[in-house]
Amino acid sequence: MRFIDEATIRISAGHGGPGCVSFRRETFIPRGGPDGGDGGDGGDVVVVASKQLSTLQDFRFKRVYQAPNGMPGSGANKAGKDGENVVLRVPIGTLIRDALTKELLVDFSHDGQEWIACKGGRGGKGNAHFTTSTFQAPKFAQPGEEGEAREIALELKLLADVGIIGFPNAGKSTLISRMSAARPKIADYPFTTLTPNLGVVSLGDESFVLADVPGLVEGAHRGVGLGHKFLRHIERTRLFLHLLDGTKILEDATVPDYEGSPEAERGSRVTQALIDRYSIIRNELRLFNEKLLHKPEILVINKLDVLESDPVLVKSVRKGLRDAIASIRGTHPEPEEPYIISAVSGAGVAELLSVIQVKLRDYRISSEEREIPLPDDEGIRT
Repeated sequence: MRFIDEATIRISAGHGGPGCVSFRRETFIPRGGPDGGDGGDGGDVVVVASKQLSTLQDFRFKRVYQAPNGMPGSGANKAGKDGENVVLRVPIGTLIRDALTKELLVDFSHDGQEWIACKGGRGGKGNAHFTTSTFQAPKFAQPGEEGEAREIALELKLLADVGIIGFPNAGKSTLISRMSAARPKIADYPFTTLTPNLGVVSLGDESFVLADVPGLVEGAHRGVGLGHKFLRHIERTRLFLHLLDGTKILEDATVPDYEGSPEAERGSRVTQALIDRYSIIRNELRLFNEKLLHKPEILVINKLDVLESDPVLVKSVRKGLRDAIASIRGTHPEPEEPYIISAVSGAGVAELLSVIQVKLRDYRISSEEREIPLPDDEGIRT
């Protein structure tokens, strides 16, 4: 199924049914009086978040939704039937904006969340409602009110705890398949991943959701490659797993210009090449949304299985990256960062999962603390 994360639709609620003009006419009751019933209310258009959905595929072809009108009232004080509501189901993480003003109308963050997008018109009153002591035979009734109508834009931002980012072919899909039961497409050419993949990781009584975002390249924020379409999906994540391709270390270390260079110089050049790749992705995040730079991040070098042939070079590169992380991020790296793993063999993955679990646990604790209000006598509330 194709991944659809944007759609624009036209929705209209039902009109209210008109009230009835009627007079009671029965044998032996010559002046029964008005008995016109009320019209029914028009149906609403209701949007509901559902955890069973993962894309906006349902809105790809059908773009217009109209709720039924209310039925007119009738004699004998019979009210018209209300129009049925039209219920539109969207994935959790969907944002709805006004298509014209771009104003954010609602953000669906949990399963079952409802929002009335268009309210149906009220049914008109029948002539029985307008009877008074001095005006006993009204010959008019109210027309039904018009229902609301609008054009709305739907935008899906996946909800995940951890977003795996990096250049194409860094091993993101392999890693998510190693950590979870997700089975994304894996191949040895760039942009294998064309849609975001989600995987659930279970660790004892705890679990979290991973999102494998299609490879980013320089210029992704303005439409280069595929990343510009999916950068929005990492805005909600709590933590970034920044994956660097370890094979690039050996490729860069064996190019003709490097051969015969002293070991220290060779390590320095390779380290700078990785720092450049790391900085490019960080810069794309900044240009798309500067707030992304302030999210917690774990730097990981993947493909340990091809690095074991030159442990001295790997040690040199790791030390160089550690020194650079602080200046690029503005914060000191974790004691073991950058972590070195092999998504193919699984080496180092268990340790990495433990680090992720601890970071997410700390995030949840700090979030709960921010939500606890201070006592009234403190004079402030968070």
